[in-house]
Amino acid sequence: MKKTGFLYDERYQSHKTSGFHPEIPDRLPAVYRGIEDAGLLPKLTLLKGRQPEMKYIEMVHDRSYIERFKAACSSGESVFDDPDNQMCSDTYETALLAVGGVLEMVTRVMDGELDNGFCAIRPPGHHAEANKAMGFCYFNNVAIAARYLQNGWGFHRVGIVDFDVHHGNGTQHIFEDDPSVFYYSIHEHPSFAYPGTGREFEKGKDFGYGYTKNSPVLPGQGDEEYKRLIERDLLPAFAEFKPQVILVSVGFDAHRDDDMSDMKLSTEGFSWIMRLIVELAARYAQGRVVSVLEGGYCLARLPELAKNHIEILLNA
Repeated sequence: MKKTGFLYDERYQSHKTSGFHPEIPDRLPAVYRGIEDAGLLPKLTLLKGRQPEMKYIEMVHDRSYIERFKAACSSGESVFDDPDNQMCSDTYETALLAVGGVLEMVTRVMDGELDNGFCAIRPPGHHAEANKAMGFCYFNNVAIAARYLQNGWGFHRVGIVDFDVHHGNGTQHIFEDDPSVFYYSIHEHPSFAYPGTGREFEKGKDFGYGYTKNSPVLPGQGDEEYKRLIERDLLPAFAEFKPQVILVSVGFDAHRDDDMSDMKLSTEGFSWIMRLIVELAARYAQGRVVSVLEGGYCLARLPELAKNHIEILLNA
């Protein structure tokens, strides 16, 4: 059994949105409940959120954006940059704790204390761009982790797999000219017209051309189409790139019971994807994989999906 970390902190619930907003604090207790009820907590190394070094956030986000975000929270604003991005006075500090927790998980894995880990955090991050909050996201947690691996650990081949049902526009844009990060996303397109990016011809630019790969999936598709596209697109890409570590943007919102998409992915379909990612990590990255929660809004399904996700990491 692998040494698996689990990042969870009740302070992540301090980021409050309105009652009708899908990205609500109750998401994280649902994740925790699934793992606890399955008796998996004693098998995990539990991590808490922590304050990050700002220099790593500033490697992804403009300093002016960070200050603007901090000031908006301090002044009591309830929306930041976009109506989707509802917040409260604690959102900035909660977002910092999320980043810091993810960086701590990465550190533990790189040190060899852990083999892999799952970060149950909020707010999510993959839509956040260098100078703009989008799609419930403020700091791009996975992008910051990738920059940390590059600058703090000297990695020059970081693989990112994003299976949230919405395209991670922020992560793609941040690394689109960087050949040391390979970004792969499988997502619904068109997906309620959001965010409108992630088409097959988007392959990066300049020196990063060819290091972005998108697998858009038409609405109504399920397990078989996901398998076909991942085997067609991700497997050969990573066979050539050979990532030294894999970061995963985990979105459970492609599930057939999740109202945030028109996809028909089953619970087993998610397990198939994660088992494959773990196999790729074993093949190319010495098993090093850190997954970070993005979307997933069906509270009835989150416990089972999170439990399965953790079991796959434990049995990698």
